[in-house]
Amino acid sequence: MEKHTIAPFYNEDSEILILGSFPSVASREEGFYYAHKRNRFWKVLSSIFDEEILDKKDFLTRHHLALFDVCASCEIKGSSDASIKEVVPNDLSEILKVSQIKVIFLNGETASKLYKKYMKDISILTITLPSTSPANATFSLEMLIEKYKIIKEFTK
Repeated sequence: MEKHTIAPFYNEDSEILILGSFPSVASREEGFYYAHKRNRFWKVLSSIFDEEILDKKDFLTRHHLALFDVCASCEIKGSSDASIKEVVPNDLSEILKVSQIKVIFLNGETASKLYKKYMKDISILTITLPSTSPANATFSLEMLIEKYKIIKEFTK
């Protein structure tokens, strides 16, 4: 069993929550989200907001974005979402109580399936987006950018 060791990133002004499934090995080592050098998450956000991301936390804060994952712990081989089993879900109640979350974006089908299984009592609009993981070869960077543009529709 691997435990989620990265604190959720949010504050009282967060309006958009992006949930992944479980942090990659690189993210667990770095201690922050989407740290794998080939994960396209930060490139996609940089493109849709048309700005270079110099400080990830500052960028997220300015755009009212929160990050977390569905799984608090699970069995996982490396960083493979396909290997996730024995899931213990994260508790989102504190984030939802403290912040202004109006939409939850799910980064990938695994996050979406796990969210629907374990968090079905949350009554906030959810939208599933394609995974930004390098394992998702179906979507080019350009295709991901096009799909993720919907996030801007929910920002101030």
